Amino acid sequence: MAVITISRQMGCLGREISEEVARRLNYRRVWREVINEAAIRAGVPEVALATIDELDLLGLRPPVSARKAYHDAVREIMRELAVEGNVVIVGRAGQAILHGMEGVLHIRLYAPFSVRVERVAKRQNITLETARAQVQASDQARMRYLKRYYQVRWDDPELYDLMINTKNLTVEMASAAICELAARRETLHNQ
Repeated sequence: MAVITISRQMGCLGREISEEVARRLNYRRVWREVINEAAIRAGVPEVALATIDELDLLGLRPPVSARKAYHDAVREIMRELAVEGNVVIVGRAGQAILHGMEGVLHIRLYAPFSVRVERVAKRQNITLETARAQVQASDQARMRYLKRYYQVRWDDPELYDLMINTKNLTVEMASAAICELAARRETLHNQ
């Protein structure tokens, strides 16, 4: 079973790195598909919208019962993906849900706030002030999400096997490091 979870901050190249890791390892990459599948299984599409809206622009407040059904479905889907293997799971609290599961490699990607703001501003062609607000809102939303639903701190090093600061790394460099660790860990596991 080869599973990699990638937790990332907005602006730390998480999308690009997860795509490259999946490509190099010939793994399936799963990201927002988990949200959609969980909403379908739980029958609560409004929770999917609220989850995607990490900046809280829509102001959706689904009932507690709908949120519980949705999060139960996310846990179920994550475990199914892990059993299938050969998958890179991006976000959705994979580091908490699959914590302690055999054969799962947990990665956290981060970068200094100012670097992330500059990347977001450039990528979205927006002002630094607007990017700063987006990055800050995203950080707060991710922190609250993990605390509220999984009772963990998103920056707790105990949740991760490897934490990578992408400040001075290219997508290729970070991806190569993750793939190398995954290969070595697989070799060790098979001995």
